[in-house]
Amino acid sequence: MSLTVLLNAGPWLSVPPPGYGGIENVVATLVPELRRLGVRVVLASVGTSELPVDELVSVFPDGQFAALQRPYNQVCGIAQAHLAGVVRQLHTRDDIDLVHDHVEAVGLATLTAMGPDAPPVLHTLHWDLAKHPALYGTLDGGDRVRVNGVSAAQLARAPQALRDHSVGHVHLATPLAVGADRRPRREKGDHVVVLGRINPGKGQDLGARLARQAGFPLVLAGPVGPYHRPEALAAAGDDARQNPDVRFFLDEVAPYVDGELVRWVGTVAGQDRDDLVAGARATLFPLRWEEPGGTAVVESLALGTPVVATARGCLPELVEHGRTGLLTADEEELGDLVAAVGRLDPDECRREAAARFTPAVMAERYLALYDRVRQPAAAARLQPA
Repeated sequence: MSLTVLLNAGPWLSVPPPGYGGIENVVATLVPELRRLGVRVVLASVGTSELPVDELVSVFPDGQFAALQRPYNQVCGIAQAHLAGVVRQLHTRDDIDLVHDHVEAVGLATLTAMGPDAPPVLHTLHWDLAKHPALYGTLDGGDRVRVNGVSAAQLARAPQALRDHSVGHVHLATPLAVGADRRPRREKGDHVVVLGRINPGKGQDLGARLARQAGFPLVLAGPVGPYHRPEALAAAGDDARQNPDVRFFLDEVAPYVDGELVRWVGTVAGQDRDDLVAGARATLFPLRWEEPGGTAVVESLALGTPVVATARGCLPELVEHGRTGLLTADEEELGDLVAAVGRLDPDECRREAAARFTPAVMAERYLALYDRVRQPAAAARLQPA
């Protein structure tokens, strides 16, 4: 029997995204494999999404990510308007077998509130589950709404009500892992790279300070708030400081950025990103939060670059200390680990990625979760009133 899934990616960025976009990249990685397995995919995204799907539904013609820097009372209707469009789809058609939702908080709340006549829902949790305690701590999705994490460590920190609705976790994947074990070894340079959106939880200030202290070249690759290029941030003027990530960068990171030993290059995507990471001696994750998923971690392994990181969140699940990376509970030790990372074999990183982090592995795991979610929901609908 064919399966039709409405996959809700949200209103913030197109799928695939133009550069940085964690959730949108996850969706872009998952959907082609689901379709290869025979799933019909209806994608709820923005009009500029170019990912091949069976049907695209949208409320906004383009991504609304830039609006996130504005005050809450100017932005709060964006996700709700998108979800209202999803609800209209579910009310007016009967071909959706399951909703796979990826929209933080409002997706789960809206789809739960639809009640028992709506399709079953799998809501993937991509973020820190200490957030939204009033929502997560009182969740009651009955037999229709289930959640999954992107790591076991993430779910372990969830409120009990959320864990009661969990069907497990699925590690993130990357297309770079396909055939990674057969990829020729790249020559390594001296530089270390930090990938990801620049904010306090990612710890770019710590990485930059350690690079200056230890003397290793560091490249910071990722957006600062809505600004993907250094020149765009420079042109934004004082108004940019309204964004907390911009304030963090200007106050805590920029003092260490000298353009030589420590560089911020903005968002790097596609082949440029792959070349930057594959040529690095290590990818550094100086985390100050419990990283839930770690897309950049599995990308680094697939490109044959060992990981140096604080052992927080999902990192111990993804990285084998002494084989594919070096982990520590002491953030001040990270500089010493960067110096020691050369003893690790990049081929071990590629082999691990090819075995564990391909899109096919992720899609097959999600297909199994779809079955688990649909069976209790179908049984509940058959119960007498």
